[in-house]
Amino acid sequence: MGGGASTIAAKLAFFPPEPSYQVDLDEPTQKLKLLGVPQSDKGDVSILQTKRGHYIFAVFVRNKGATLTLLYSHGNAADIGQMFQFFIELSDRLHVNVMGYDYAGYGRSNGEPSEQNTYADIEAVYKCLKEIYEVKEEDIILYGQSIGSGPTLELATKLPQIRGVILQSAILSGLRVMYRIKYSLWLDIYKNIDKIPYVSCPILVIHGIEDEVVDISHGKKLWELSKMKYEPLWVNGGNHCDLQVFPQFFTHLKKFITSVERQSDFKTVELEESIIDLNYTLEITNDIKCRPSIEEIEKSRISTEQKEIIAIRPSTDRKLKPRISVDKREKPRKSMDYFVKSRISTDQAERGRNSIDRFGDMMRSVALCNIDCLRQTLSQED
Repeated sequence: MGGGASTIAAKLAFFPPEPSYQVDLDEPTQKLKLLGVPQSDKGDVSILQTKRGHYIFAVFVRNKGATLTLLYSHGNAADIGQMFQFFIELSDRLHVNVMGYDYAGYGRSNGEPSEQNTYADIEAVYKCLKEIYEVKEEDIILYGQSIGSGPTLELATKLPQIRGVILQSAILSGLRVMYRIKYSLWLDIYKNIDKIPYVSCPILVIHGIEDEVVDISHGKKLWELSKMKYEPLWVNGGNHCDLQVFPQFFTHLKKFITSVERQSDFKTVELEESIIDLNYTLEITNDIKCRPSIEEIEKSRISTEQKEIIAIRPSTDRKLKPRISVDKREKPRKSMDYFVKSRISTDQAERGRNSIDRFGDMMRSVALCNIDCLRQTLSQED
């Protein structure tokens, strides 16, 4: 039952666009390059193998003299070809390196998109940053936009020394986009609300006040639950996918980058007043290979057409039991929270299907607006 729900949720939550780029080998340099992407010569393309057996594409935009690197997890209806010019803009304006990647099933990456696959994807990219580009953990800032906040926070809980996390238009969880639920449910995906308290670095939250897709309450709750709160940016008039058109967007990002860049050791250096210092440690170990051949990924892309079914473990919140009166003469009084759980257990299939369908409708609205807004932003910058 759990695996089936996970597959349905994946279908409705992810909307990979038609690939916007091709990948070819540049004969003179013997390096991979993106075809059909303006200024693609500014990016270094890699093919990475994930621990789940997929091959994904990543692009690294280098800024000479930069000390920090953004690992960017994009939104739902984009790929690295469409995001590439934005990566260049981030690199130029913030003076950082930028590593972007496509999830399994996005762009030219093979496989099927799913929650668990995105976790494996970002781990492979992080591994490549450390082993291929020799970027230290403490010089990395994780950046998650919209649904990209899911893999971003999953990895952030496992890395105690990263420099910071940026969450733009982030979600508390998939189902919370539609419902004000108190506990995490078994069929939910990207339970960021349960993970963010375990992130041990400064967190910048950016959210549009007029966001019609993911209500600003998501951003405010994530900021509230953060251990190391950095001054948030609530963009007046900002919607879900147009925040970069507001002048304060890059100004605040630059302020955050400058702030965390000064902190060489969060355990020994006193942080600025806008950040609260708490320590947390976890280890991450993965054995991931980098740079297989293009022929290898094309063969793998064909052989991985079968859809993956991933079981979702029930939330530990379900262990909570209702409080029942000791007096047997009284009818048991159950809280509304227990009533909701009981309703789910007796009508699980119908409730789960309705919840996921509504989640799909909401995420489709993200799919319709993300790229158009990004293109509008880039055209205005030109």
